[in-house]
Amino acid sequence: MTAIKTSDAPAPSAPASDEASSAAEATRTVQAGELSFCKFLSSNDTGETGAHQAGIYIPKSASSILFHEPGVKGENKKGRARIHWPDGTCTESSFTYYGKGTRDEYRITCFGRGFEYLRPRYTGALFVLCRMDAEDYKAFIFNTEDEINGFLDNFGLSPADTNVLIGAQPAGNFREIEEIQRFITTLKVNFPDSRTMSATARDIEERVWDHADDAILRPDKKLVEWIRVEYALFKAIEIFRYQPMIEEGFRDIDEFLAKALKILNSRKSRAGKSLEHHLTELFTRNRLLFETQVRTEGRKTVDFLFPSAAAYHDEDYSSAHLVSLAAKTTCKDRWRQILNEADRLRDGKKYLCTLQRGISSEQLGEMTREGVVLVVPKPYIKEYPAAFRADIWTVKKFIDFIRSKNHVK
Repeated sequence: MTAIKTSDAPAPSAPASDEASSAAEATRTVQAGELSFCKFLSSNDTGETGAHQAGIYIPKSASSILFHEPGVKGENKKGRARIHWPDGTCTESSFTYYGKGTRDEYRITCFGRGFEYLRPRYTGALFVLCRMDAEDYKAFIFNTEDEINGFLDNFGLSPADTNVLIGAQPAGNFREIEEIQRFITTLKVNFPDSRTMSATARDIEERVWDHADDAILRPDKKLVEWIRVEYALFKAIEIFRYQPMIEEGFRDIDEFLAKALKILNSRKSRAGKSLEHHLTELFTRNRLLFETQVRTEGRKTVDFLFPSAAAYHDEDYSSAHLVSLAAKTTCKDRWRQILNEADRLRDGKKYLCTLQRGISSEQLGEMTREGVVLVVPKPYIKEYPAAFRADIWTVKKFIDFIRSKNHVK
């Protein structure tokens, strides 16, 4: 086992320029490697749950980054490789498929005692693994929002689109693919705006699966499915628009850089408003009274205000009946921005809907002390530390809460 640097002191935050360069380096490595994978480290991965399974869990859909052939149920399978980490250390780690008994999972293990990047403070960090060849891998750990979003933007991903092989065509059944291709043939613009993308994804998902009532009965599931289909739609349009251009080649480096910047900008613009668009649709279908992007005081705004801006600015309307909700795809650092978005609600609960998949106990404790209530799609809650899961709201719980305030049409 290669020696590993360890420290009990908190890892220092990287300057913004370093964060940008780290994301750029990871992007170049992904492009140069044979295969790459990314996921948010869960509380189970970092040991915050107290579980005995050591190491990083890899879903079956991404098992090819560890083994060329999948494991066989009833048998365990092992492999070894060198993993090079951001702090310059290298581990001789094990790739393991646990197939005996009730277990049926893949994990990366053997990092050495006190391994820095599997400490609890890295819960919710983005882990990127790149296979350079059969024996050597490079890993990146992004633990700030600037780093995380910088990397995700480069590939047009949102937090909901992670836990996958990077660059792989999103999974979808035949009818979904057919509907996506049918929409692409009708395009009159290079790339639809974010509102059109979100609306089209919802339309395709519901025409294929015919579960419109899930928006009311199972809004958490509906939100995740809408986001999944939107990413599949985005990738299909991107391939349709840009693959021929790439195959034709470029006259010079300036043309290449101009086209690359165009692609990158379209990727960055997609994910930013997606969550807000889908939440708006969910709240509308549940007949909730609300307004979006409401100006509170000065230049302050809130993403969602229940029941209305008029109620907020009516001094006779009790602040106890007002509710605000912020929507942020990630919230490891910038959640503090919501604390002062509305003066009338400063002393009450602040609700924050996010697609963040896991946050450390330390950060969750700070959120609790500041009166922040996380609203997270139900499937993601299991990735948070067990001690805090009961305090995290599902989307359905939030909708029912607003309904209990009589903020319904």
